[in-house]
Amino acid sequence: MTGTALRGSRIFMEMANTVRSSGSLFGRLNFPLRNAPLVNTSSVASVRGLKLWAEPPQYEPIDIPVNQRRLAVLEKVPTYPFGVRPMKVPKELRTIRGPETVNNRLLHNQYGIITLCGGFLRPGHIDMIRNTINKGIDTKTTFAVWRIDPPYKPITKKGQGKRMGSGKGAIDHYVTPVKAGRIVIELGGTIEFEQVRPIMQEVCYKLPVDAIPISQETLARIEAKLEERAAANINPFSLKRVIEYNMHGSDVWVGSYLKQHHGDYI
Repeated sequence: MTGTALRGSRIFMEMANTVRSSGSLFGRLNFPLRNAPLVNTSSVASVRGLKLWAEPPQYEPIDIPVNQRRLAVLEKVPTYPFGVRPMKVPKELRTIRGPETVNNRLLHNQYGIITLCGGFLRPGHIDMIRNTINKGIDTKTTFAVWRIDPPYKPITKKGQGKRMGSGKGAIDHYVTPVKAGRIVIELGGTIEFEQVRPIMQEVCYKLPVDAIPISQETLARIEAKLEERAAANINPFSLKRVIEYNMHGSDVWVGSYLKQHHGDYI
């Protein structure tokens, strides 16, 4: 021990003896400062850095070619055969009302975007989805596929300042109708849901319809919750019962759409 260290230790012990002899807390408890054992901090430091991470999930290898893992460009205008004039159609709001009964499941059983209500997707919305998803995913670990058709429904519009009448206006653009519960896109690969959720949430904020990012586990949990709620309901009085039993002559004012879905969809 050097002279400086020796003098420092002597000064420390003299201060400790002074505190012990005085009427302080150390003196009353007779705290053995001189013979206090040193604490081995090596074990504490090693335990402090120990982390028990959860085992990562196992994924199946992606069987989609690398050049096909991004969202493809969808045609903004449908292609008609030579000599066929594009046909104008009515508005047909039935194409966006009610639940989706076909494309309401995840084919790859991983992740996707599902709509909560009906609406029309314009070509600008489809391009926004494609650009956002393609910029946010890594094709080495992730793929994305469309679950909607290219725009096929014509929307007509009269020119600005035109008088009403003289028949239906010219075709302005084409849209894709979607119903509630429709899967818009699917994502998958060797990646977790929390990694692609911000990308899909950004798309949902910009869509003209209410939509949420969803996984296969979340979709199954929602369906189980709805079935559990329906089984636990002990109140027999509902809109469905009112319509079926024609209470208060409800058959006079209840429409066919309300009879079909019993108020579950607007």
